[in-house]
This record gives sequence, structure tokens and C-alpha cells, in this order.
Amino acid sequence: MVDETDIREQMIEAFEGAEYPISSPMDLVPALPNGPGTSFESGEFSMTAMELNTKTSGGDFPYDDVETFVDDIIEDLKEQGEL
Repeated sequence: MVDETDIREQMIEAFEGAEYPISSPMDLVPALPNGPGTSFESGEFSMTAMELNTKTSGGDFPYDDVETFVDDIIEDLKEQGEL
């Protein structure tokens, strides 16, 4: 079973180091501990940052803070049946 709260916390931890506001997914790459290969895992859910970028709408840039960005990504994953 996927723990949405755990995935959200993993994403916040990975993306919070970016310099906000961010205007594109590329602004996030330097903050990621393993670059685009940074993975987010819980239960049967496993996706890298690069996969997030290709499987989601990518968000509604610009974002002023990590929480709003992650909320949109989580919502997009839910809409697509990934979470």
C-alpha cells in the first residue's frame, strides 16, 4: 500500500533545497540528492524525479514554495491513478 504522506515528505525533502521561486522543472535538478535519478518510493509506488517530469503535467509554474509544488504533483499523480 502506498503511503501518500510518506511520498509527500520524501518530495518535500528532495525539492526544498531549490531556490524558490522556481520557473521550470530544471530549477529543481541542482537540489536533488541524486539528480534526475532521485527516487520516491512507498509500497508499490516507485518513481524517479525524471519519471515524475514525464508522467505528470509538470505543474503550474512558477512556484513560490516547495509545499505548493509538491501538492500539485501529488494531486496530478492521484488524478492519473499513480497514487
